[in-house]
Amino acid sequence: MGTMVAGWDLQGPALFYVDSEGKRLKGKRFSVGSGSLYAYGVLDAGYRWDLSVEEARELGRRAIFQATFRDAYSGGTVSVYHVTAEGWVKGARCAQHHRRLSGCSYPPAPPAVSGDDCDTLYSKYEAEAEAERAAATAAAAAAAAAAAATAAA
Repeated sequence: MGTMVAGWDLQGPALFYVDSEGKRLKGKRFSVGSGSLYAYGVLDAGYRWDLSVEEARELGRRAIFQATFRDAYSGGTVSVYHVTAEGWVKGARCAQHHRRLSGCSYPPAPPAVSGDDCDTLYSKYEAEAEAERAAATAAAAAAAAAAAATAAA
């Protein structure tokens, strides 16, 4: 077991996997935890070097969703954070809690990029898959009708 550490230095963004013995591995994408195999399936299928920020957020959301949905020990909430050269975007609830406990005077952080419930995401992704299946079925039927019309002519 281990953790991921993300950050930004003078060379740009960096992502590390740190295992329980302290060994660090630098990479472009990692998945950690009991549901990581499910997340890797999504990451490997959807990762491209030219992903837009929104595409990368959605890929992360889908990968974490699959891990949490398929693995009983992974929880039921998908939280996605975005690390930039200026810092990282974290949940407003955490920031408000920290300020209340510590007396911190920094302005509140913006909300997390994503903080979705797995049931909500399941419904969303299932509706998208159903629409894709219906479109594929309609396209196949149209192609078969066109082939039959050509054969009859």
